[in-house]
Amino acid sequence: MTSLLPQHRRDAAAADGVAADLAGRPRPPAVGRSRRVATATRLGHLAEVSSRLSGLGAGGVIGGRVLLALAPGAVPELARGRSLALVSGTNGKTTTTALLAAALRTQAPVDTNADGANTQAGMVRALAAGDAATVVLETDEGWLPWAVRQTRASTTVLLNLSRDQLHRHHEVAHVARAWRDALDGAEHVVANADDPAVVLACLGARNRTWVAAGTRWREDARVCPRCGHEIVSDDGGWRCRCGLCRPRPQWWTEGDDLVGPATRLTLGLGLPGAANRANAAMAVAAAAGLGVSPEGALGAMRTVRGVAGRYEVFATRTHSARLTLAKNPASWLEALDMVGARSRPLVLAFNSDGVDGRDPSWLYDVPFDGLAGRPVVVTGRRATDMLVRLEMAGLHDVRRAGDVAAALSLLPAGEVDVVANYTAFQEARRALGHRCHGR
Repeated sequence: MTSLLPQHRRDAAAADGVAADLAGRPRPPAVGRSRRVATATRLGHLAEVSSRLSGLGAGGVIGGRVLLALAPGAVPELARGRSLALVSGTNGKTTTTALLAAALRTQAPVDTNADGANTQAGMVRALAAGDAATVVLETDEGWLPWAVRQTRASTTVLLNLSRDQLHRHHEVAHVARAWRDALDGAEHVVANADDPAVVLACLGARNRTWVAAGTRWREDARVCPRCGHEIVSDDGGWRCRCGLCRPRPQWWTEGDDLVGPATRLTLGLGLPGAANRANAAMAVAAAAGLGVSPEGALGAMRTVRGVAGRYEVFATRTHSARLTLAKNPASWLEALDMVGARSRPLVLAFNSDGVDGRDPSWLYDVPFDGLAGRPVVVTGRRATDMLVRLEMAGLHDVRRAGDVAAALSLLPAGEVDVVANYTAFQEARRALGHRCHGR
């Protein structure tokens, strides 16, 4: 069976099949797809397979770019007649998308961009790759307005907004206003009632489900995204004198319990931390709106133990290393809280390449002082920046290593937490996988 072949042989078989089609044996287009979109889909798939075979990458993005270049109007056609949910926010998109997709699969097959390719090309590639009637798309916050207008999604899940990659994104209030314009008249929004920027963004939606998902990071929510005046917070609520205020939530968490309309359930997730309990609350609320029982949704979500390498545990000969992604001030705050309950040694891996963002100065907004007393090793191409930041936080006994494997060698055998930003995370995942399998 093809599914039992190694990846490179499956890619070769796929490339041969696409090439044969183009040579004169075209497959019938998927139901509802025009000949142009069907041909563009096959050529995009060929580009994707070629990228993998040549070692240039997974190929999903180039496949989507080829498809859009050949059929610029493909997205509305690929989305037509499908129940489509978009998941967006600065942090938690990949995990919430995986949880929601797991919940919806209890009723029907689901297509999704599980690889995290969440910009224009990645989303169109996910839409074209299958023909399931239900689709869940992780959506980059900058691309959300485009995705809403192109797909006419029935549900949009809005998690949070905070500073992230200012060389690419505008300030938070600007993104919130772009969301608001795109979501005016949207069918249904599931939104975080604790984030003022999110609340502003979905006031024009026809139907809103409010979730008290929390926001530990408040530095980007001190002023009102609508009028610029100070946000006043008290007793779990918030308000501005312009009238923007926290809505009454229909869903919220109490410890490890999820409370909703006539519902109280224990989450019991396989994923760690308060941030993931909030992600699950958002996903359950969205699934319930799409017809899945909260009990059934949670049952499926409990089977999710890792998402695209996040929280994956790598067992080497001497260490058990748990990998956590942190990519901006808000997510570093959550990641440090997640690992802070343990006394394990810690590796911090930090780059500023490409999608990491070029300016690392936001490190000074992250509270690292809670790491005092723990063995810490830093690595990455901006390890010096991390060393200086930790020294400013009062951590002076910090060592530096050339890579994650070398960092582990400086630590006593046993359990270790590895926290890394995006490109460092991918490098650590490859290095630890290589080390575990002895290749």
